[in-house]
Amino acid sequence: MILKNQNILFICRAPIHGGTENVILQLCEIFKSRVNKIVVCGGSGFDKQVLSDMNIRFILIPDLTDKHPATIKTICQTLKSTVINENITIIHTHHRMAAFYVSLLGLYNNRVFINTSHNVFYDKVKLTRFSYNHAHLIACGEMVKKNLENEFGFHNVTTIHNAVKEFDGKVTVIPELNQLHSDGYFLIGNVGRLTKQKGIEYFIDAMPMILKQHPMTRFIIIGDGELAETLKKRATDRGLSDAIIWLGFRKDVQNIMSQLDLIVLSSLWEGLPLTPIEAFSVGKTIVATAADGTMEIIDDDVNGYLVPPKDVDAIAIKCVALAENREKLEQFEKAAQEKFQKEFSFEMFRDRFIKYYEEL
Repeated sequence: MILKNQNILFICRAPIHGGTENVILQLCEIFKSRVNKIVVCGGSGFDKQVLSDMNIRFILIPDLTDKHPATIKTICQTLKSTVINENITIIHTHHRMAAFYVSLLGLYNNRVFINTSHNVFYDKVKLTRFSYNHAHLIACGEMVKKNLENEFGFHNVTTIHNAVKEFDGKVTVIPELNQLHSDGYFLIGNVGRLTKQKGIEYFIDAMPMILKQHPMTRFIIIGDGELAETLKKRATDRGLSDAIIWLGFRKDVQNIMSQLDLIVLSSLWEGLPLTPIEAFSVGKTIVATAADGTMEIIDDDVNGYLVPPKDVDAIAIKCVALAENREKLEQFEKAAQEKFQKEFSFEMFRDRFIKYYEEL
């Protein structure tokens, strides 16, 4: 494929802030100087300012999972007109329902159709097979690839790991965190959307046990979502109001992580999560639930600890173990940085995607 002649359309679902949005923005950065045109279709939660800064057009579409007839009609009309009016030659979807609409409308005809799967699924088998049947399939991790093969019967799936750029080292000090460190506190962070998937409630439930064993601990939660108020009430009910700093949604995740001592990922399921990769990129280690693709990143007792999902006791035990053994913590941090450089650098991600597109 001669890239300079191509017009790419990326389609995703919203609200989106998170790993999928990050991947699309990375792809825009990689290909904007290599192709003729890029257009992004997504929901109102997408970071449109970043696209505007890259001179990439953004077209708003409703939530792809909304089944209201009027919404379906709007989605169909918007996608069809975009493909035709923008002379799209490559369609790259990043959600199962985005792929469904491309297949339903036959937009793959005379175009290259790619789908990246960001999570594992065990439902809607017929819909998934219909959606992906005409697509070149990319999985963000080996567990996602196995899921596509074993649950849905797809073959020739290519794995391209998610990645993040290496932190530039320019730390913008966050006063609250700086003061806590000065006072001798060990800072444990959790980064992610405040949704059921991320299992933040289990992190909160582990806090009293951590504080009992290591009182000089404070917890930093970075993210926002529909469960924000519910989780804050849960923390208040457990007497944890003074132990948690809620930073909300932030774009400077690596900057924040660089000022923490340990990261926790309490997810119930994942494709290939960015949080461990972001932690590794700034030389931090992590206690994470052994959920799907997370196990591709973290080597238990080498560069972090893996614990069973929903296991509050295990989260607490491993956090305390690292808080009280700084030598072990430093060993894990060194191994984490090495794995990031070896497997999850942005340069590897860029080169793999360019090669993938060129070989289609």
